[in-house]
Amino acid sequence: MSWFESLILGLVQGLTEFLPISSSAHLRLTAAFAGWHDPGAAFTAITQIGTETAVLIYFRKDIARIVSAWFRSLTNKELRGDHDAQMGWFVIVGSIPIGVLGVTFKDQIEGPFRDLRLIATTLIVMGIVLGIAARLAARDETGARHRAVKVRKTLNDLGVKDGLIYGLCQAMALIPGVSRSGATISGGLLMGYTREAAARYSFLLAIPAVLASGLFELKDAGEGGHVSWGPTIFATIVAFVVGYAVIAWFMKFITTKSFMPFVYYRVALGILLFVLVGMGVLSPHAGESAG
Repeated sequence: MSWFESLILGLVQGLTEFLPISSSAHLRLTAAFAGWHDPGAAFTAITQIGTETAVLIYFRKDIARIVSAWFRSLTNKELRGDHDAQMGWFVIVGSIPIGVLGVTFKDQIEGPFRDLRLIATTLIVMGIVLGIAARLAARDETGARHRAVKVRKTLNDLGVKDGLIYGLCQAMALIPGVSRSGATISGGLLMGYTREAAARYSFLLAIPAVLASGLFELKDAGEGGHVSWGPTIFATIVAFVVGYAVIAWFMKFITTKSFMPFVYYRVALGILLFVLVGMGVLSPHAGESAG
């Protein structure tokens, strides 16, 4: 991997990680369109450490409060009903599905799941799901004909059941094109949470899974020696800087705007990808031989 490739891929990772459009799919597609080798699942996982570092800094007050309350609740029974202490448990419970499925389907994630036809399918299908969820949320927030405005749930209403459902939604993002934030936000909206609550919990829930995946790939790559360390580290730093700016923008954006622009983009990109593969412009396995 060249330094120029790492710059572009780092920018793509930072720009797309927190938007509901799938960073893994865009890394894969960027390489395919540019005629580069597929950067691979290991590169994706390692560069995500950079974007998750941005999450740690942006949500540092929330995280510090949750971690502190959770640890104190282990020895102080009175604190076990505290919302922040419970949030710690909800994040742990919600991280179980992706941990189990990530290890179980590791070979598929690094191989067959990166087929461009599958990515096109998940872009379209999950885009439609996000669109339906966004429409339902908008109807509740603004009301509709003969319907009153419905109050949606906040993170104070989160329980073990919803936390586990969030986790199952996040696990779907093991397939490129699904989008971690897209799946968890869609799940949250369908369960009746506000846009801000769904997005905030999506980011918090991703921290353990992404960091664990990145550290696992670091260990694996270190033993196998199949990662270009200089360019990969550079891409991770770029992803961190860009990712932080995107988080700040996205959290403001969703307070007043709809998710529909992302829905249209996902569906259009998926259709374009099917057309290009169908016409033979792109091979469904473009660049995989060296991935």
